[in-house]
Amino acid sequence: MARRLAAFTKNGVNPNYQAFLLGVERAAAAEGATATRHFATTPDDPAEQIALLAAVAAEQPDAIIFAPADDRLLVGPVAAARARGIPFIGFVNRMAGDFVTFIGADDVAMGRAAVGAMANALHGHGAVVLIEGPDTAPTSRDRGRGFREALAAHPDLRLLDSAPGHYLREPGRQAMAGLLARHPRIDGVVCTNDLMALGALDALEAVGRQALVTGINGTIPAAQAIGAGRLLASIDYDGFRMGAACAMAALRHLRGQSIPREILLPAQVIHRGNHQPWLVPIEDRCLPDWDEIVPPDKDNRE
Repeated sequence: MARRLAAFTKNGVNPNYQAFLLGVERAAAAEGATATRHFATTPDDPAEQIALLAAVAAEQPDAIIFAPADDRLLVGPVAAARARGIPFIGFVNRMAGDFVTFIGADDVAMGRAAVGAMANALHGHGAVVLIEGPDTAPTSRDRGRGFREALAAHPDLRLLDSAPGHYLREPGRQAMAGLLARHPRIDGVVCTNDLMALGALDALEAVGRQALVTGINGTIPAAQAIGAGRLLASIDYDGFRMGAACAMAALRHLRGQSIPREILLPAQVIHRGNHQPWLVPIEDRCLPDWDEIVPPDKDNRE
């Protein structure tokens, strides 16, 4: 009987989560397994995710691939699902609990890379603002920490202000509109994901102001904006590759094969000189090999 994987994302509107789910499905299908998608209809709603998790766990899938809507509130519900004997693969947002492995990226390094791209473009001088995701997301907390750490190394880059954009485009636009109302000059805007960066561009263009903007995730809309000269840069956070890695890891575990306790994909700055590969539709991208994700010379012991 085919193995069944259940993949949980925080929402279904973020393009990177959509790419992730496709990666899970394609990698599962390549190994004769199936995968189902689960996300709250209200983006990032922990209560709805808790109810979804309980319902899916009752169906006893072979493994659950999971990103919590709130890394604190989901600890108990995940433990209850684990008590059924279902192995969990964590991704994107770390949380406490008994997970086979965690697959993600070095979010602190991504925050630093975003500041590096901004500092280079501004020649180390300017007034910048930060638009962050929700405090419930460890990725946002870590990216913000990396941003602030890197900013300390650039004393002539002055942090004017920060605002929450909730990892979504419209809240990102609203956050940027508020920052523009408070500050007559903003040279750079660092956003901790691409949706908020695109929202920041919407707000800037609505009032005819200009500032350099960076995002994180490497989504196709961000790559298009980079190619058009609207967005300065993004940092690769390959949802498709990460989803494929999660499915492969889950199936390897179910076969009794070893996998690392942690798999971190490298960060890469996407700019106008190298953005073309990120324009390729997710459906047309090739599945990675496991050895590309976890080189054979790495310690693969559980």
